[in-house]
Amino acid sequence: MPSATMIGVLLGLGTQMYSNALRKLPHMRHPWEHVLGMGLGAIFANQLAKWDVKLKEDLDKMLEKAKEANERRYFEADEDDD
Repeated sequence: MPSATMIGVLLGLGTQMYSNALRKLPHMRHPWEHVLGMGLGAIFANQLAKWDVKLKEDLDKMLEKAKEANERRYFEADEDDD
């Protein structure tokens, strides 16, 4: 997930620079804050990407179970009527 990492790094850096700009401070006032923000942004974006993959897998499982239940309900009921 390198793209998620880069997006997170840019998000963290942008957030810190925006925060400094709002307070009318120099953009690179404390460089360690930018590094911390970039690290937290990268972690956040990677966790979000992992969560999205897991969510899709869980949704596929639930849809498959619902499809099987509907097939049992409607198609097996037709066979019992014959």
